[in-house]
Amino acid sequence: MVLGTLVPLLFVSAVSAAVRPKQAFDWDRIEFVYVFGDSYSFVPGTFGLPSFSFIGDKLDLTFTPTELLTNEIVPRNTSSEGSNWLEFLTECFEGSPLNCPRQLWDFAFAGADIDGDLLPLHHNFTIPLVDQVTQWVDYGSDVVPHPPGETLTVWWIGINDTGDTNHNSTITDFASFWETEIQAYFQAVAAASEHGLGTHLFLNVPPEERSPGSLGDPGQLKDHIDLFNGVLASHIDGFAKAHPDNIVMTFDAHAWFNRVLDAHEEFGFTNVTGFCTCAKPSGYFWYNSGHPTERVHQLLAEAVRDQLLGYDEDIHREL
Repeated sequence: MVLGTLVPLLFVSAVSAAVRPKQAFDWDRIEFVYVFGDSYSFVPGTFGLPSFSFIGDKLDLTFTPTELLTNEIVPRNTSSEGSNWLEFLTECFEGSPLNCPRQLWDFAFAGADIDGDLLPLHHNFTIPLVDQVTQWVDYGSDVVPHPPGETLTVWWIGINDTGDTNHNSTITDFASFWETEIQAYFQAVAAASEHGLGTHLFLNVPPEERSPGSLGDPGQLKDHIDLFNGVLASHIDGFAKAHPDNIVMTFDAHAWFNRVLDAHEEFGFTNVTGFCTCAKPSGYFWYNSGHPTERVHQLLAEAVRDQLLGYDEDIHREL
């Protein structure tokens, strides 16, 4: 099934440039894709922590230009049983990103939350999103090109944040907590923008309460996700208005996941409540208790690509 037939899920907020000329977005011109996020988006690298990152970890954020430029993507070793959605989107599956049709420079870290000062790290080596951006700014921003009009930056975070706070009785005001978290998030986005990353694609949190690990004891997870996504949407809009020289797009991953889960048979899935952590989880939506299979990642990449190809700033400017 072609996912381009779904109700459009790409929301774009863009305003005429007031500070510096803004390049028109054209997916066909994109040659560099930068990524910040968590396990749904990370790819492993030969200079990364196995099963966690493309390069470096919290214990040592540093890397040399040579290490970055000679780093290679380890194939089929993501949070699915194979490749992930960004590898399908960029067609950058293995080896040096320099040799890919679109170069994939992925600073996402498996298990990441937004800010280690606000939620405990999963491990002492976990790089939260704010530090992923710091790592790129300090050691990567002058190494790999990011020319305007040819660069897309992808942001997908919040899955661990909403899950880590489920059943948490010490936080009494989640609206305030998410506001504080997402303020930290967008301070990092602003730092990336100040260093030349001016075209952004944000994804929100999918309905993780429907994952096998949460079905038996969802707690307040759905409420947390809905509230998080609402605060996120507000900050995306605010960032777009405050940075009129940036292009700001979002893909509604929450709506897309619900659509596919609700109509799973149309997409070739026969099991959406269990999981199969196996080499060929045919028919399964979930690879393990909280991560989807490669087939889901492939379909997601198709949906995102369709929306990027159909982007029209004049249509979406006033949304």
